[in-house]
Amino acid sequence: MVDGYCDVCGLAAGPAGGGSAQAGAGSAVPASTTPGAGASASESGTGSSSGSGASRSGRSRRSTRTTGPRSRLGAGLVQVPELPAPDPTSMLLDDPQVPEDHRYCPNPDCKQPVGRASAKRPARAKGFCGKCRTPFSFVPALTKGDRVGQYQIEGAIAHGGQGWIYLARDTGVHETFWVVLKGILGTGDADAYAAAVAERRFLASVNHPAIVKIYTFVEHAGSGYIVMEYVGGTSLRALLKARRDEADGTPNPLPAAEAISYVLAMLPAFAYLHRGGLVFCDLKPDNVMLAGDSVKLIDLGAVRRLDDDGGVIYGTPGYQGPEVARQGPSVASDLYTVGRTLAALILNFRGNTSTYRYRLPPASEHPPLNECDSLYRFLRKATAPVPDDRFTSADEMHDELLGVLREIVARKDGRPLPAPSRLFAGDSHLTGEELDGTRAGPPWAVLPALRVDPADQAASTLAALPDSDPATLAQLLAAISPQTVEVRLRRARVLMEAGEAAEAGRVLDEVADEDPWEWRVEYYRGLLALTGGEAATARGAFDRVYSEAPGELAPKLALALAAEVDGALAAAEAMYDIVSRTDDGYTSAAFGLARVRAARDDRTGAVEAYQRVPPSSAAYLDAQIRLARVLGTVKPSRDDIAAAARVFDRLSGGQGLRLDEVRRAALARDLLDAALKLVIADAGMGADDVRVAGARLREPDLRFALERVYREMAKQAPTAAIRYELVDLANSFRPRTLV
Repeated sequence: MVDGYCDVCGLAAGPAGGGSAQAGAGSAVPASTTPGAGASASESGTGSSSGSGASRSGRSRRSTRTTGPRSRLGAGLVQVPELPAPDPTSMLLDDPQVPEDHRYCPNPDCKQPVGRASAKRPARAKGFCGKCRTPFSFVPALTKGDRVGQYQIEGAIAHGGQGWIYLARDTGVHETFWVVLKGILGTGDADAYAAAVAERRFLASVNHPAIVKIYTFVEHAGSGYIVMEYVGGTSLRALLKARRDEADGTPNPLPAAEAISYVLAMLPAFAYLHRGGLVFCDLKPDNVMLAGDSVKLIDLGAVRRLDDDGGVIYGTPGYQGPEVARQGPSVASDLYTVGRTLAALILNFRGNTSTYRYRLPPASEHPPLNECDSLYRFLRKATAPVPDDRFTSADEMHDELLGVLREIVARKDGRPLPAPSRLFAGDSHLTGEELDGTRAGPPWAVLPALRVDPADQAASTLAALPDSDPATLAQLLAAISPQTVEVRLRRARVLMEAGEAAEAGRVLDEVADEDPWEWRVEYYRGLLALTGGEAATARGAFDRVYSEAPGELAPKLALALAAEVDGALAAAEAMYDIVSRTDDGYTSAAFGLARVRAARDDRTGAVEAYQRVPPSSAAYLDAQIRLARVLGTVKPSRDDIAAAARVFDRLSGGQGLRLDEVRRAALARDLLDAALKLVIADAGMGADDVRVAGARLREPDLRFALERVYREMAKQAPTAAIRYELVDLANSFRPRTLV
């Protein structure tokens, strides 16, 4: 025993542990042999086009955190219904048969339809391929009561890509301890038998709560069987079928949030396999079991090592990456199957293996994609035609999908879901505005900064840099050796801050030339373009960043600002709305949203935007000042004036946040002036029950109040000239009296 496992057979020490079992593994077929083994590309699964699966593997990429298994589905954001576990015996097939349209020659180089009925003969469950003479059998080799070692067979529960799957009792542990035996397609199928042996050799050591446990490998009557954990539950495929049946045969996909919850729960298992040099190869709804509040991958028949050469690659058309037949499986092709599985769960996906075999359907035809552009962009990246354009790891994919889920849930429930980002620092400017309400700048100081990759060789050096002026920092950074990606990105930023735009652009070009997939270059290019007044160019750059990191809010905030500067107020409003609705910690998004809504004469919308800033935020006082100003000065009604006055009173005399004297006087002046104009325009407006800055809503009271405010402002004036001007204004508002 070495590290708890046998160094001959790979089995874990000790007796098999408990478990629960799977009903069914789908119809995976050998997609191809590895490159050079003579397989045809037509037998690969689905995806989106070709590319190189390994060209990015040696590059220095942004590190991703290791995502451990979650205690509940939905990452605490979604309440996913728990499905009851069925009685294991209810899964037994009364008449186990393989449908005729699923009967193919077991020879991977042939794959001709076999055993099917014709005008001359009935269908046959056993026989020989008419083309290559390979024997086939679709009859279960085991029946109820058979003994395979210590396992007593109860019957067949499904037929998978490599043969029948049986429910059995482990009499060596307890008569009610259920296990599953997975057989191979036929004793004469050397490839299938080799795959089963390979599975026994290294998968017995796989130990992850989201992956079905392999216990041992047994032989019986010349056939091999893998003994694995029984997972009592419902497969995602069965869940989709049940929803379709409930809808009278109409496709009824899962809600996006629920489907994403399932995918998030299985991604840690992919990260675990990939760290161990394994790829799953054949993810699809059939191979995912929902058991209580957990998710398990249940069919490991296609799992193989990344460095394996030759042999059969199992996959399913409609899910497998298009490059696999030529280049073999990779981490990128595994993540492709995750994206296709998510698409199958949430879309009415007709043409999954034909029209849309290698691409997604139009977003306009599917509400989940039309309603959430971030989800659509996530799926586009996950199923990109070129493997290098996909996510680089399951951890990265998990983080981005979790961000998408936060956006979906926040929009649905109306509650923000703040969370820190590994890629971007938080909001760099509380309001994104100057004191007079105009946009603040420059853009690189207003928008979120990129975090340094802690795995970069120079990360500790960058953290120790002194707090110097940009020109000095640029010199220090230029002297660091080696010039890693993080060093050069930091140089580009400080050069921007120093006003050296051309030199910053040159440094960014160097990084892009070495690594065309370094999307952070595009973020800095967007900042450069926005600083240079090229708003349209900036929008293009930030849009590309958004597609690369669809779960991040910072690119959306940058895109909103660029659209606002470019005059595309509707686009800016949409992005500001997404950011502030998802994370109210991005307070500059709420201010930007109010700003563009006000520019579009949406006064009510501007009020709602300012109300999104939480009381715990340092920007809350500024938001309340602007809220009072919008309510009380922009085409106000009597009720608006009253609402603005309540905000003013809360900021003037309440506990906690309190206006300083200068801003208090300025806000009081604006509210009183607007109220006075309203009363003058409508003589019947006067009211004793509404008080603005202490004055009743009557003309004399408002005039006296304005006089007092202007005199207060005069005392605060920085120069004599301004003081005299304010005194004159005070006198102009004072009503005529006999004294």
